[in-house]
Amino acid sequence: MIPASPSSRQPPSWQRALQQAISDPAELLAVLQLGPQWLEPARAAARLFPLRVPRGFVARMRRGDPRDPLLTQVLPLGAECDAVPGYVHDPVGDLAARAGAGVLQKYHGRALLITTGACAVNCRYCFRRHFPYAEESASRADFEPALELLRADATVREVILSGGDPLTLGDRRLGALLARLQEIPHLRRVRLHTRLPIVLPERIDPGFLAVWSAVRLQKVVVVHANHANEIDDPVRDALAGLRGTGTTLLNQAVLLRDVNDRPDDLVALGETLFAAGVLPFYLHLLDPVAGAAHFDVPEDAARSLVAEVAARLPGYLVPRLVREIPGEASKTMLQPASR
Repeated sequence: MIPASPSSRQPPSWQRALQQAISDPAELLAVLQLGPQWLEPARAAARLFPLRVPRGFVARMRRGDPRDPLLTQVLPLGAECDAVPGYVHDPVGDLAARAGAGVLQKYHGRALLITTGACAVNCRYCFRRHFPYAEESASRADFEPALELLRADATVREVILSGGDPLTLGDRRLGALLARLQEIPHLRRVRLHTRLPIVLPERIDPGFLAVWSAVRLQKVVVVHANHANEIDDPVRDALAGLRGTGTTLLNQAVLLRDVNDRPDDLVALGETLFAAGVLPFYLHLLDPVAGAAHFDVPEDAARSLVAEVAARLPGYLVPRLVREIPGEASKTMLQPASR
């Protein structure tokens, strides 16, 4: 046998980038040339929910600007340590929707797999920042209990791979899961909910595209971008690669104070997404998760904001303003304010 060369044993570039993500608030502040007054609050908040952000995403942030909209999404703040009435650990009723084996079933015809607890970036507003991933993961026992639940329920037409982020799984493991899903006769679609094409576009590499292209089910990828500055040339290339596999690309954003709560922000986001081949789909009101109250935009302000956006963009570029209410049969659509 010819021994493998050292280079052949190197992990893919996306895994190396994931391993090199910034997790120390002091390093993040130093890279962005921000003063020491941010350090102790960031450390206190990071003890509750760790900092994690890829260096490529940090490179898109403005140096010396503590209000940069990308930084605002990932920098731990002292406000996260404040208890705010109504902000809870399970704001969207995930735990009540457990079907077992890491499967959540909230809506008719769909099932969601918690594939992993790992993410490339820890967004400070994450509605699953308190989720008990150690107990609630479909990946235990090589996904078999979760797959058995899906096989037994012929009403399920669409499976949603979520987490965490399913694209933090390696190609071999993800490919094996996708192959087994395709063996379930009543499944029609597979949907990926992922932030990696935005924050770590290296993940959409030839190895992944080969795995994803082989999927015969209808394919949907829902990415998550909140601001136009998140989308640079490597992200556009990643999205183009996904489009080339016959995938429908949608975006879901969260309405966040001081990130995208002005009409110009959402207009630019919609235009930039569509130019990259992604349809703006959902604009979520903030889920009231403990630690994120400082991001909230009131509903009336959100409705007025979307009305202004609708006056400036064609309808297909205006995202649906929604709120998730635990126990409801679907997302709750909120109409724009009358003008």
